[in-house]
Amino acid sequence: MSQKLVIVESPTKAKTIGRFLGEKEGEILATMGHIRDLPEKRFGVKITENGEIHFEPQYQIIPKKRDLVKKLKEKIKEAKEVFLATDPDREGEAIAYHVMVVGGRAAANREKFKRVVFHEITPEAIEEAFSAPRQVDMNLVDAQQARRVLDRIVGYKLSPLLWRKVRRGLSAGRVQSVAVRLIVEREREIEKFKKERYFRIWAKFVTESKKEFWAELTKVADEPVEIKEKKKLFAGEYQLVKTIWKTEKEAEKVIFSLPLSPQVNLVEEKERKRFPFPPFTTSKLQQEASRRFGWSAKLTMRVAQSLYEKGMITYHRTDSVNLSEQFLSRVRGLIKKEFGKKYLPSRPFAYKTKSKLAQEAHEAIRPTDPRRKKISGDSRQQRLYQLIWKRAVASQMRPAKLAVVKVEVKDGPFLFVARGTRVIFPGFSKVYPVVFAEKELPLLKKGEKVNYSYLGVTAHQTQPPPRYTEASLIATLEKEGIGRPSTYAPIISVIQQRLYVEKEKGQFFPTNLGTAVNDFLVAEFPDILSLPFTAQMEDSLDKIAGGKAAWMKVVGEFWRPFIKRVKKVSQKTEKVKVAVEKIGEKCPQCGKGELVIKEGRFGKFIACSRFPDCKYTRPLTKEAGFNCPECGAPVVIRQTKKGKKFYGCSRWPDCKWASWKKP
Repeated sequence: MSQKLVIVESPTKAKTIGRFLGEKEGEILATMGHIRDLPEKRFGVKITENGEIHFEPQYQIIPKKRDLVKKLKEKIKEAKEVFLATDPDREGEAIAYHVMVVGGRAAANREKFKRVVFHEITPEAIEEAFSAPRQVDMNLVDAQQARRVLDRIVGYKLSPLLWRKVRRGLSAGRVQSVAVRLIVEREREIEKFKKERYFRIWAKFVTESKKEFWAELTKVADEPVEIKEKKKLFAGEYQLVKTIWKTEKEAEKVIFSLPLSPQVNLVEEKERKRFPFPPFTTSKLQQEASRRFGWSAKLTMRVAQSLYEKGMITYHRTDSVNLSEQFLSRVRGLIKKEFGKKYLPSRPFAYKTKSKLAQEAHEAIRPTDPRRKKISGDSRQQRLYQLIWKRAVASQMRPAKLAVVKVEVKDGPFLFVARGTRVIFPGFSKVYPVVFAEKELPLLKKGEKVNYSYLGVTAHQTQPPPRYTEASLIATLEKEGIGRPSTYAPIISVIQQRLYVEKEKGQFFPTNLGTAVNDFLVAEFPDILSLPFTAQMEDSLDKIAGGKAAWMKVVGEFWRPFIKRVKKVSQKTEKVKVAVEKIGEKCPQCGKGELVIKEGRFGKFIACSRFPDCKYTRPLTKEAGFNCPECGAPVVIRQTKKGKKFYGCSRWPDCKWASWKKP
């Protein structure tokens, strides 16, 4: 009989842990994720009401995991001790629970099961975890069950409604639908926005020593020329900036009225400190990888997962900015050795999370050993590791010191302002480079006379609120309390796979289908798609995880009004029409209908507007700008069934050339 059996989720994690435990300590098996779940093709939740409401999730072995589960049962039966070393979050706790349920039946008792939790895969962390095992935390399991059941209720009760009222094959998600709403509402703000032209006045001044600098006219007779307005949005607000001059003639008139006797009115230099950023949380890592590398949240999490499983970084699903005492000691030693005492603060910096989402007491994402500057691995792993390393190390370095300079040049009642920044001490930016904005200004003195070298007007337009990018959408979800670190990437993937939104040049646009589904759900289920309601539900899940609420009560309070509303909407609501985009061509098959762009399971396509009377369709393709290397025909951009874009010959199926990358 094996003395010890350790169960984890992935083979990579098993391999890393195995290096530390050694063969004599026992065997390590990987579950390859969840082994039990709700059934795929039916509701799978038995609901009974006898005064109180009761939910019974009808879990079953995932079909492709049956052989694995059979092996797990055999190994568990043979082992004296079973250590459940799955990930340190709710999903990991749920996997541990399901392994215990499956194996507990085979073993006839559950006393042999021990839960071990570690946030980094290092010898010290593993040893500490195995020396102090605990029981499976049923509060965390219940929080995961509650989320799973809630999502199943919404998915299985709303989706058939969408089939009948909007279009067959559609589905709805509790949190995903809120993300779609954010994108739809933002697009509507942009559509109704009316751009206004305005003008700025600039001058290039030259000193007696022939030094030049630019300044902007900011005041006339002590009155500011800039107008700032706060605009409220569905989520948050943004600032609209313009000036008082709405025509070029108005601005030029000001230029012609200048006395042309400018002199320096003020030279103000202030020393400012720029403190380092906290180490990464999940959302901040996803946002920064999106900005710097153009990565999707899904890709970032996949690369981070591989780094965690190799023991390079701490657990990558976290909303904490805490760092361990051991890491702080090591990183301070590194900073002193590599950069010198002047870069080391007198004591470590401690950061507080601003997130509403903080849950289990994890650490921030950091390297397991700060002395390891570089790692082996593919280019993506190396790039992400470097980003994490730099951010964590920089978080414990002295602030940067800046000289912020403001210069005012007065010409009668007209006031021009120039601003500049000079780095006095780079501090943390030595490791984590930051653009400190403006240019340096020449040395100037109050009362010094200067001359105009150039005077001009620049035209501008007021700008609508920006469309969401992956980074800004994740930031908004986090700020509003929607979702959790483990859910941001799946949310963004799912709303694209369902063709509710598209991403072009890094920005999200709602599709006609997404807009139609959103409008139907907002009209009929306004509470479920509101930001406060969704955030409140996340808070309730946190209370379940903390043992402060019963999961069936939380789900029951949602279920009763929700299912009542579903029945009412099912009976009374008319079918929704999805807007279609015409391409300006008659159907070549029937000659009567117009060709329109439709959205199907595998992406957009062109079809006859008289469908189903006329079944003409053709692919919607966009030319890639180069020719097929095999036959010379134009290459077009196509999509896989999952929405992933690739290059293919326009003569397909006669020519079958295809590639993920340009040749």
